Amino acid sequence: MSDLSLVAKCINGGVAGIVGVSCVFPIDLVKTRLQNQQIKDGVKMYNSMADCFLKVFKAEGFRGLYKGIGVNVTLITPEKAIKLVGNDFFRYILRTDGKSLPLYREMLAGGGAGLCQVFITSPMEMLKIQLQDAGRQAQKNKMSPGASAAEAAVNVGQTRNYSASLASNKQKSALQIAQSLFKQKGLQGVYRGYGATLLRDIPFSMIYFPLFAHLNALGKKPDGGRASFLHSFISGCIAGSAASISVNPMDVIKTRLQLLKQASGDTTYSGIRDCAVKVWREEGWRAFFKGGGCRVLVIAPLFGIAQGVYYVGVGEYILGIEQNRYN
Repeated sequence: MSDLSLVAKCINGGVAGIVGVSCVFPIDLVKTRLQNQQIKDGVKMYNSMADCFLKVFKAEGFRGLYKGIGVNVTLITPEKAIKLVGNDFFRYILRTDGKSLPLYREMLAGGGAGLCQVFITSPMEMLKIQLQDAGRQAQKNKMSPGASAAEAAVNVGQTRNYSASLASNKQKSALQIAQSLFKQKGLQGVYRGYGATLLRDIPFSMIYFPLFAHLNALGKKPDGGRASFLHSFISGCIAGSAASISVNPMDVIKTRLQLLKQASGDTTYSGIRDCAVKVWREEGWRAFFKGGGCRVLVIAPLFGIAQGVYYVGVGEYILGIEQNRYN
């Protein structure tokens, strides 16, 4: 295990995560709002990705497009490091005497990486979603001044009481939200939507990492040298796009379950199955692919940048060590 430099790979994952998320965060915010938008009686707040982007910019300004980026940048370093290092680690222990890993072992390695990252991903995304969706909720509540007191009471009750405390301060920071949840619900509150996150991230990684490995291998030089940055970037974009579309239905369910406070008139959910059934009945199968275009535009460059930086070997360069890879 001495030849697998975890420190260098953690540096690679951290740098890749911060650079990637900083570039695509506004699109991620648009994705969150589109996924949380519930269409009833044909009424939409946002008609498309571009419409949502323009309305957010007009109503909340440039800063509005980056709501929640603080918690994302803070936690993206360990999250991406765990994901990318985890895949390399599992590929290392599953290697077969210098031979290429069979597909099932590649999928096991990717699934293991996805499992490990959820410990960071679940609370990070739960906190980020509250900040990203706050503007949509405020706008919808303004558009629905006639909501009855009885309806409001039901909404508060169905969001398990802690939404009442959150509603009292619309500008709470991620830290304040986390502290409030921990006091009231313990780790269960902070890890709201953990099961749905698992069901999204493990399949994603089982698809993404093997596909990336095979695409990236096509760019390796005849003398065994690693693929170019551009090839690794494109490979990450293609693999990320395919994996993100495949798990988008679970991403929609996860996003809705993690929302702590519903806007006026929005449906509430008690679990994964309840959410899936209600979305299907009320909005149809297309609702499971809401934000799919945004998600591709987020995941493709995010993982393209991540894998490009990671495979260039920034960490190895900083530490002055040789880069090794396990296939």
